[in-house]
Amino acid sequence: MNDEQLLRYSRHLLLEEIDVAGQEKLLSSHVLVIGAGGLGSAAAPYLTAAGIGHITLMDHDQVELTNLQRQIMHSEKSIGKSKVSSGKQFLSQLNAGIQIETVEGKATTALLDELLPSVDIVLDCTDNFTSRHLINASCVKHQVPLVSGSALRFDGQISVFDPCNPTSPCYACIFSPDENFEEVSCSLMGIFSPLVGIIGAMQAAQAIQVLIGFGEALVGRMMLWNARTTQINEFKISRNPECSVCGKAH
Repeated sequence: MNDEQLLRYSRHLLLEEIDVAGQEKLLSSHVLVIGAGGLGSAAAPYLTAAGIGHITLMDHDQVELTNLQRQIMHSEKSIGKSKVSSGKQFLSQLNAGIQIETVEGKATTALLDELLPSVDIVLDCTDNFTSRHLINASCVKHQVPLVSGSALRFDGQISVFDPCNPTSPCYACIFSPDENFEEVSCSLMGIFSPLVGIIGAMQAAQAIQVLIGFGEALVGRMMLWNARTTQINEFKISRNPECSVCGKAH
């Protein structure tokens, strides 16, 4: 690190769990954030401020007025622009010393096959089961850790799936891709504004923990946040040996 970086990240360097070696890991890491909406708007800025050296931001959507209640990377001037271009502008103003790439489009198997070999960790900040299952399968295939978050109404959840850990489940171990889950969206059900900030910031924290390797990340555990009662619940999740994505046959 140069002198400017030593000063910028000095509060990290004071933490013995991070120190210089940990910060250098962050500076050399490549993180893929899929979704530049509510969750991504909280996760990506904290990753940027923390000094992740290379961030790729992926989203297919444009900024709308209804997004501004919770998607804090975007402003009134961003309405009509792509979320990734708006997000890149915001992130570049936070930290000009890191590389920010954008991919304007939906996550596809082919696209993830192209990106994941150079990625150290993925943050799933999408809002539907189809995308989550596709992202999970690609992360298992390429052996890339995945931080999965979701939020709707007053309820949020977060977990970490690490294919490199033989005891870690994957997303499909919990939510089978063979089941038909009803898709619901915040445009129909509503969402409490700070909830996405809480879960998205936690996703950033989990990613940093996994990249540096300190503490106990949410591998094999799922955390639930209830914003109505300000209550946190946690339950353990196990790998399914018959899972159609990460099971023995695969």
